[in-house]
Amino acid sequence: MVEGLESEHLDPGEGFGEAHRTRLVRLVGDRQEGLGEDITLFMSEAPVLPLEGEWTMASFCEHLAAAEQWLEPPEWEMARRWRNWSYESAGLDLALRQAKKALHEVLGLDPRPVTFVNSLDLGDPPSADTVLRRLRHYPQLRFKLDAKPAWAPEIVDALVGTGAVHTVDFKGHYGMEIEDRPGLISLYDRVLDAFPDALIEDPHDLPEVTERLRDLDRIAYDAPIATVADLDATPLKARTFNIKPSRVGHLEALFELYGACEERGLAMYGGGMGELGVARGQIQLLASLFSPDGPNDIAPPGFNALDPGPGLETSPLLVRPATIGFSRA
Repeated sequence: MVEGLESEHLDPGEGFGEAHRTRLVRLVGDRQEGLGEDITLFMSEAPVLPLEGEWTMASFCEHLAAAEQWLEPPEWEMARRWRNWSYESAGLDLALRQAKKALHEVLGLDPRPVTFVNSLDLGDPPSADTVLRRLRHYPQLRFKLDAKPAWAPEIVDALVGTGAVHTVDFKGHYGMEIEDRPGLISLYDRVLDAFPDALIEDPHDLPEVTERLRDLDRIAYDAPIATVADLDATPLKARTFNIKPSRVGHLEALFELYGACEERGLAMYGGGMGELGVARGQIQLLASLFSPDGPNDIAPPGFNALDPGPGLETSPLLVRPATIGFSRA
């Protein structure tokens, strides 16, 4: 039962720019509330949706699919999935609370301590100090780094010296223009040589790249993955996939992806898209259930600060689920 919809803006806090504001979505009904988080606030305010009524989860999701969730079309079509996730996740939280059940209980899964990496861009101009500062407080921290042709040899050497680089993200599937193709190919050569064990995430679909990566067993895909069909449509064969709930956008599609990866023996790791509040806890909970041992991109928000101070939760993260609902305790 849904009796009303409320929302409020979330403070981005230290380390996030104003563009990363999010919106807390609150569905209320039967003296309970279900929470979700809309990461699209920087793009457009959301209209008030008619969500009141008696629903099953299936009928609620069908109703959402027919509702216009945007005052005007979003700049990126995939943003529709991001916003839809905020409502479906809030609906799941409310349904579980009304049933007095917790997500892991319904799924028959036990949460496990979940490993995570700190996802970073090294800045402009890039500097290894971004990584080194974090390691002073958190020497066991591991990283997922955005690779750029501007990485000088001394930066790569400094990163190699840390032994802390788990994943190198080339962001080859975000539609960004390649300004220096020879420099990009040289970057691949430097990274492949310097980090022989690191995951190579979202490599570019270029002949020169395919030639270098065709026989590697450490390719991972992130940006192209939103449905089960996407697992079979990647340019290079991969056995590791980043499953981001807000990008998938639909509960049914998300659990289909989890099921398909488990059935096929594919490795998974969870990821986020700038969630600040309740949704950060939700993706941490999902990672603890489905990919606890992967290089999950679900670090506590405090790691987004320029200089994270001491006292943050460390990896492996102990995720205690709430006794009812879809959230961390």
